[in-house]
Amino acid sequence: MILIIREQATPEQIEQMSETYLGLMIKLAVDIEQEILAGGGELHADCEQTLLENGSLQENVWGAD
Repeated sequence: MILIIREQATPEQIEQMSETYLGLMIKLAVDIEQEILAGGGELHADCEQTLLENGSLQENVWGAD
């Protein structure tokens, strides 16, 4: 499940995003300009695509674990 986080993530949101990797890691992408995060996909690219579909610009999106 990929969530878009616009404020501090709640413990429940963190748990949902970590389900893909059994709580070991969360794949995410961050829009550094809008200061939003998409997390919870199998790949960084999944999260990146979610941000791009929601108005982020490619040049502002960075992936992380």
